[in-house]
Amino acid sequence: MKLKMKKKKVNYSEVLSPNFSRRNKKIKYIIIHYTGTKSLIETLNIFKDKSSQVSCHWLISKRGKLYKIVDEENIAWHAGTSFWKGENNLNDSSIGIELDNIGHGIHYKTFSNIQMKVLEKLLNILIKKYNIKKQNVLGHSDIAPDRKLDPGELFNWSRLEKKNLAYYPEIKKYKYRNIFFKLGDKNIEIKIIKKKLNKIGYKCSQNNCFDTGLKLVVEAFQRRFLPEKINGIIDSKVYSRIIHVSKNT
Repeated sequence: MKLKMKKKKVNYSEVLSPNFSRRNKKIKYIIIHYTGTKSLIETLNIFKDKSSQVSCHWLISKRGKLYKIVDEENIAWHAGTSFWKGENNLNDSSIGIELDNIGHGIHYKTFSNIQMKVLEKLLNILIKKYNIKKQNVLGHSDIAPDRKLDPGELFNWSRLEKKNLAYYPEIKKYKYRNIFFKLGDKNIEIKIIKKKLNKIGYKCSQNNCFDTGLKLVVEAFQRRFLPEKINGIIDSKVYSRIIHVSKNT
């Protein structure tokens, strides 16, 4: 079958999952995942298994083959407990795209070029079809930082930004403030940083404590917007990046 949008066509196969529910909310988000399984066959079997209670809308293999798993008019069960910009349960208002990748561990690898090309074509179609803001193309770890790491620091958000398919502002050189906050610290400026992270979309408590929740959010932020080092610490560079990212969200 072919997915069409004007002159763009993407071939796909159907491996439909029984794991879905009826949608009654407008589609606002696209959530990108990795499968975290050893093989494509294992992933497909999970999606076909009613007892797994897991699915997505689209799956892209390492070799760039596209699979339709759930119709977009229905809710796929891919996001789980999630939050972004004041909204819970993002399954209800999102499309889930899974990328065939074993995930974090000794075998975690970059996503293949052909896989990314198919993703770009699919995103281009979906963004136009549903009028989705590029800031609303998210990773699973963005919306569930306490549970998920995917698609992870090896996913190339910058590549998507260059084609206006995701939000990843250019990393610039700043005059960094001398700042350093870590787990357990208390400071009024921590509360200000939490407000900036909330503005981006993350969920943070409204106090001046560097708690475990903030550490996980900072790690998710680093994984997405500053993947060179993921340590859950706010130093001058991380602080400046948070300020920069929050300006256009």
